[in-house]
Amino acid sequence: MCLIASASLGGFEQQGQPSDTSPGGGYGKNKANVARFKIGICDWMVLKRQKIGVFTLARELGADGVEVDIGPLGNRVTFDNRLTNELACDAFLKAARTNGVEICSIAMTAFYAVSFAERTNYIDLVCDTIDTMKRLGVRVGFLPLGVASDLQKRPELRPELVNRLRRVGRMAAEAGVVIGIETTMPASDEVALLEEIGSPAIKIYFNLANAVKFNRDPCKEIRILGKDLICQIHCSNEDGELLENDRAVDLVQFKAALDEIGWSGWLVIERSRDRRKPRDIQYNFGSNIKYLRSIFQPTISTLKSVGGELSVWRNSCYTVEQYCLD
Repeated sequence: MCLIASASLGGFEQQGQPSDTSPGGGYGKNKANVARFKIGICDWMVLKRQKIGVFTLARELGADGVEVDIGPLGNRVTFDNRLTNELACDAFLKAARTNGVEICSIAMTAFYAVSFAERTNYIDLVCDTIDTMKRLGVRVGFLPLGVASDLQKRPELRPELVNRLRRVGRMAAEAGVVIGIETTMPASDEVALLEEIGSPAIKIYFNLANAVKFNRDPCKEIRILGKDLICQIHCSNEDGELLENDRAVDLVQFKAALDEIGWSGWLVIERSRDRRKPRDIQYNFGSNIKYLRSIFQPTISTLKSVGGELSVWRNSCYTVEQYCLD
């Protein structure tokens, strides 16, 4: 039993859509809900895994939020998670609020390499994640099924994986959170998997890069999934080119498809780093955030281009009119 999984998170509307009542937790009052889409970065990809400084960096880059990793696993029994107590979480949330940045989700990236379908203490690991989500007021957890639990390569794992995700779904539902899984399967197979799991607390965390990698049309994929099955989106491709220079990705058409299905929520940048400057965090993530803003948050982008940085009136309910030019 998770320590605090019996409480529920308030402040949520339709899954994937921001509301204004969950402070510091992905859909809180830290920033104005002036757009249907918010843009985030992954703390592990900007070399700030569970470091308070990630919120200052996110603000400087122009991001609305941060996806925080629960910590590495390796040969440990549980995650190397620094956010296991209220004091540490309070400091984390204070830094987020100070910088006007939200925590959009908690990621279990260790499962990229570790088999979720075969890890004996998976319940403890998920409990640790859900407890951390509750302490931080975060609604969405990210669970990649990774190479070791890839059902396309290891279909024999499906019965065990489904049983485990059913149990995780019950845990998440009791806690009032959602666990978003990432697979390499086409959207039609993901729909079938979710139907087999049968839990409204298990959704798809859509990865744009996977669709491109397997020569699938991302727009068709999200239309198949529909708005109710997608909790968040990793809105970047593999490394090589910045998003604005990547001919494999048409984000204008992608947004049109999201508009068509009526989806709103977090677009989180994971990669899409320029191969010529792979270590330049400011350049890569700053450029990609700016490009995403120009497509998904055109009003904010226009204001920024006209008058520079936007000032945010904190500690109140915001509207677009309350953004002002410095």
